[in-house]
Amino acid sequence: MGKLDDKIAVITGGNSGIGLATAKLFAREGAKVVITGRDQATLDAAAQSIGHGADAIRSDISRMSDIEALRDFVNRKHGRVDIVFANAGGARPNMFEYMSEEEFDFTIVNTFKGTYFTVQKLLPLMTSGGSIILNTSTLSTQGRPYVSVYSAGKAAIRSLARSLTVELTGKGIRVNAMAPGYIDTDQARKAGVSEEMIEQTKTQVHAQIPMHRSGTVDEIAKAVLFLASDDSAYVTGSELCVDGGWAQV
Repeated sequence: MGKLDDKIAVITGGNSGIGLATAKLFAREGAKVVITGRDQATLDAAAQSIGHGADAIRSDISRMSDIEALRDFVNRKHGRVDIVFANAGGARPNMFEYMSEEEFDFTIVNTFKGTYFTVQKLLPLMTSGGSIILNTSTLSTQGRPYVSVYSAGKAAIRSLARSLTVELTGKGIRVNAMAPGYIDTDQARKAGVSEEMIEQTKTQVHAQIPMHRSGTVDEIAKAVLFLASDDSAYVTGSELCVDGGWAQV
């Protein structure tokens, strides 16, 4: 038996990185998985790699119509949602003094606003025993250059987890946050960061992390599984930091 047998799990941004690793693990643990992403080709490839009848829906969390279409699909196909992993996000990093309004809006929409309304629209499909996991970041508690808006958006999501915990406990729904540290993904490249800067940052950050390495997407997926399953039945309102100790010491 799997830890998520017969559960319906929606994972936004499930076509790559943390989302894809989590979707694969959830499927192996018995869940019926619905993943989203912006690119249909990578979605189709991800669904094939997940197997177990995973559904791949093109959906952009910055578009309300896409979020509503996702809800409608899940309702038609499954009639309910047991687990929501609000993982999708995006950012356009820049130094504070050079941050444009366009970069600011893009980052906030693709962190806080998109997460907020994804959960809101899927909530009517959730019943008692459900679990919501919000992807935050250890950057929300650290002061780092270039990511002032991204860090603020992730801090807002952490606050949202606390508020939803209070609002949804009566419905039997648990809400937690999962905060990755420095993880090996393509997120920085997708945000336009140069290879040179990525390598420089990696060298600097590894020196600061007690475990002296980046985390892996599989390590994050195991933490999300814990929060999604009954193993964490008495855990709600919390933020689980998976960062090799980076923001803890």
